[in-house]
Amino acid sequence: MPKEARRTLQDVADAAGLSLAATSYALRGTRGSAATIAKVQTLAVELGYHVDPIARALASGRTGTIGVSGSLRDLWQQDLSVMLTRALRTADRDATIADADADPAAERRVVQRFAAQRVDGVLVSPVDPSADYWSLLPPSTAVVSIGDALPGRPASGAVLFDNRFGVTTAMDHLRALGHRRIALLTPSLPSTPGRPSELLAVEVAGDLGLDLLVVPAAASPAQAAGTAALLLSVPDRPTAVFCLSDSLAFGVYRAASDLGLRIPDDLSVVGFDDHQLAGLVAPGLTTMAWDEDAIVAAAVEQLLALEGDGEVPEPVTFRPELVVRASTAAPGA
Repeated sequence: MPKEARRTLQDVADAAGLSLAATSYALRGTRGSAATIAKVQTLAVELGYHVDPIARALASGRTGTIGVSGSLRDLWQQDLSVMLTRALRTADRDATIADADADPAAERRVVQRFAAQRVDGVLVSPVDPSADYWSLLPPSTAVVSIGDALPGRPASGAVLFDNRFGVTTAMDHLRALGHRRIALLTPSLPSTPGRPSELLAVEVAGDLGLDLLVVPAAASPAQAAGTAALLLSVPDRPTAVFCLSDSLAFGVYRAASDLGLRIPDDLSVVGFDDHQLAGLVAPGLTTMAWDEDAIVAAAVEQLLALEGDGEVPEPVTFRPELVVRASTAAPGA
């Protein structure tokens, strides 16, 4: 028996009574009324039409591939990357994930790779938002930054985190408990010229009259444990550690346990993410929580808007919520 001919976009357009362009937009859900989009997508399924990625790339110059970048040794960033990938799949986009490893040099290589691969768009949780290498992505690439804006690429979308509120709330919580000497564990490296949240923490500590010790640490819990062990071994150690990610906080838990320090009796610990493990460790980790579902939805929505008409959407800002668990108490409690 002769093989049935492959269905084409023209077949769907003829069945729907629409132009090829209108049919293509409706299939992608980017233009047209809700009724038209539903009608076209239903007809495509009934006719057995499948998008040919090679043909789509040749016809439109687009591949349907989105680069996703973050520091994947950080547990929360791992989860966020998975959530972004799933949301992109729902939007008929394929994701290619790259690890920036909390290192600006690695992030530069990721940006260069995305540019060489000619991805349609990039969703990034930047290591160094102020770096010049973001301009290496061509203007035709839709870029959405998650967390901090990219000043070197003003045409990008931005899903921003209200880090000032988060940092102030966390440090004010420790101050209210009576802590005055606090260590800040940050995933920044000496080569990163000023992460906004780290700069904010120094400013907020000064306003609150706190003695703040800023300590850079690797992003993974295991490596952060080594840094925390050195920090907690000094005679005049801090009474509390504020970590700019939960992964760093889990490293502090390990170091405290190895040194025989009890949390929160001997040391209070605050995280920043509310990773799913924060409520499972003992004692439960006090941390700042984000609405990840809403963040992912906003990031993908901005990306699709940039792909559609190229107009830069207004930034969306999310504010974290303090989740108080058992890892914080008064000094010497």
